Amino acid sequence: MDYLDKEEKEIIESFDNDEWVSSGKEKRKEMEEAAKQSTLKNKRINIRLTEKDYHDIQVKAMEEGIPYQTLISSIIHKYNKGKLKSS
Repeated sequence: MDYLDKEEKEIIESFDNDEWVSSGKEKRKEMEEAAKQSTLKNKRINIRLTEKDYHDIQVKAMEEGIPYQTLISSIIHKYNKGKLKSS
C-alpha cells in the first residue's frame, strides 16, 4: 500500500481497528435518498445563446470528454453552490 498517503493509511488503520460505528439504517436511507435526488435531472429549460458561445461550449465539452448539456448543467450547479463566481 505504498501508493496511499498518510491520511488514507490512517483511515484504513482506523477501520481495521473497528473504530467506525454504523449510523444506522434510517440515516443510511436518508443519505441514499439524498444521493438519488442529487442525480435526478427532471427539469428542462430552453436558453438562447450566440452562435459563438454555443460553439465555444461545445468545444470545451469535447475537451472535457462530456456532452455539452452536461457541461452547462455543471456550470449552473457550481454557480448556484458558490463554487463559480461571476466576473
